[in-house]
Amino acid sequence: MALILSLETSSPVCSVALHQGGKLLGQSELRLEKSHSSHLSILVNQLLENSQHTLSDLAAVAISDGPGSYTGLRIGAAAAKGLCFALNIPLLAISTLQAMASQVAAYTAGADNFLFCPMLDARRMEVYSAIYTAGGTEMLAPAPLILESDTLAEQLAHHRLLFFGNGAVKFQPLVADQPNAGFLSGVEPSAIAVGALAQAAFERQDFRDVAYYEPFYLKEVYTTTPKVKN
Repeated sequence: MALILSLETSSPVCSVALHQGGKLLGQSELRLEKSHSSHLSILVNQLLENSQHTLSDLAAVAISDGPGSYTGLRIGAAAAKGLCFALNIPLLAISTLQAMASQVAAYTAGADNFLFCPMLDARRMEVYSAIYTAGGTEMLAPAPLILESDTLAEQLAHHRLLFFGNGAVKFQPLVADQPNAGFLSGVEPSAIAVGALAQAAFERQDFRDVAYYEPFYLKEVYTTTPKVKN
């Protein structure tokens, strides 16, 4: 059975997980700001050692594809590509938003009665979001959304939606009188959720080109040039 290492670096939480044949063997995470570059490889090595495996046992590496933190996604992609290249194994890329939706749906009673809407903070009143069914069908493609009182009004008029992720808290007061809107707290991107979807991607041979893979940033990254002091 395929041993798959999953990396999640799209948020401030740096997490790794190990699945074999779709079964979780172990996971580790660190909740320190800006710790991804210095601690990701340590978490990977510790997880493999604790599960009595080595890098050479891996059949693939799965990466949280984004959207999310630009810097975090770059760090995760570089680590995943480096492992895949060195070990000559395939790279899997799993949508961050879809993984979050799948994670919540798995623990929601009567999940088929809801649509699942992860929201990741994109600063100000903007979020990265998408909508999925309990079975993972994409009902609204990942996109940046400006949060207003009528955002997703059409969907809320016909469906019960569950909102979660660190961007959902900004949307909640805008739809406080909407009976079809439900909100969950404490849901964050997780390498466990990435790994849970990675087995099916591995079986489909949905592999990414290690040389040319880039995360799904969703929006262009804007940089500014510091002003020159006179």
